[in-house]
Amino acid sequence: MHMPDSDGAPVPELVEHLFRRQAGQMISTLTRILGARNMDLAEEVVQEALLKALQLWPFRGVPENPAAWLIQVAKNRALDHLRRHSTLASKTAELQKEFAPPLDHHPRPAGALADDELAMMFMCCHPAIPRESRVALTLKTVGGFGVREIARAFLSLEPAVAQRLVRAKRLIRDANLPIEMPQPGELPGRIESVLETIYLLFNEGYSALEGEWLVRDDLCEEAVRLASLVANHPYTGTPKAHALLALLLLQSARLPARTSSRGDLLLLRDQDRTLWDRDLIFEGLRRLASSEAGGEISEYHLQAGIAAAHALAASYAETDWEQILSLYDRLMEINPSPVVALNRAVALSQLRGPEAGIHAIEEIVDHPALQRYPLLPATLAELWEELGDREKAASYYAAALSFPCTEPVRRFLDGRLAALGPCNSR
Repeated sequence: MHMPDSDGAPVPELVEHLFRRQAGQMISTLTRILGARNMDLAEEVVQEALLKALQLWPFRGVPENPAAWLIQVAKNRALDHLRRHSTLASKTAELQKEFAPPLDHHPRPAGALADDELAMMFMCCHPAIPRESRVALTLKTVGGFGVREIARAFLSLEPAVAQRLVRAKRLIRDANLPIEMPQPGELPGRIESVLETIYLLFNEGYSALEGEWLVRDDLCEEAVRLASLVANHPYTGTPKAHALLALLLLQSARLPARTSSRGDLLLLRDQDRTLWDRDLIFEGLRRLASSEAGGEISEYHLQAGIAAAHALAASYAETDWEQILSLYDRLMEINPSPVVALNRAVALSQLRGPEAGIHAIEEIVDHPALQRYPLLPATLAELWEELGDREKAASYYAAALSFPCTEPVRRFLDGRLAALGPCNSR
């Protein structure tokens, strides 16, 4: 054992770090051995290991191999349960075998751990599970997120998240869904669900709709980790998986510059590009190149292409808006969503002026999906401000402020409205 700092402060951070790295692997392997019906047991013993570390390490010191210590405790807790339940007694030998290597400082091969986590992810994202439950279930079982964290991230009530997880797990038990990689013929359809779940997870972290923070770094990091897990595996590393990872890496590269030191929103044109993570940009571009194998062009390819165009621009003024507009045109053919159309209108305004952007937005302004979307009136406000119509700009900023949004966005909109002066009648 070695002792932490005298005040014990590093222990909770160390346990949290290890739990984030180990929980998914431990729960996935335990669930594979015990069966999906016993997923709750797997989560319970891993949680018990975490709590025991928090209780003992500040006083007894941190073990020389803390990850192996957590695995040992989780294994012992699971064995205790198995011995008390005769129906699971047959799993004892397998559990001993699977978790023995780390205790001898010879961890299981990384590929085996990745297989377990991937198999768990495919089960959590099974098409039979409701779409809104897949992200929560993946975060809980593979990411090690607690119910409170998930509720906070998605601005939901804890009982609602808990019920969603209970229903999803009941469906897994009733349908007896296996924890295994899909067969080759099933992979194309099944991987779509996994990639969509990761994409939704990242978007929630990158641009939250409400709450105190614009960005949730923990959600973005977990989405990148899961996307890497999929893209790096020889069985699931499809061109589309590489395209999604490229998109997430290129977007993540801009995270340090999206808010000021006070947490205020900074638009792309106002960001300090020296803060962009060049290593992530390089890796994102490399993954984008890898995604070109096979010739398939997906929504993720096109979005990653747009992100790459922004990442490669030396300044906002030097952005290749022609290329970006062309990519949005192709994206509209694949996914003609109103949000894509709104983003396309912004690119169009950069090339042909604010009037062109306004006309493009007028075509989608009545779409039901945009009726409570603050970026629609906020974008119109900015375009009318560019045209010099401060009264119309003020009315649209006021409209944007009437919708739910994060506190950084609210402060930004308030500031823009105040800057217009007395023309505002709000």
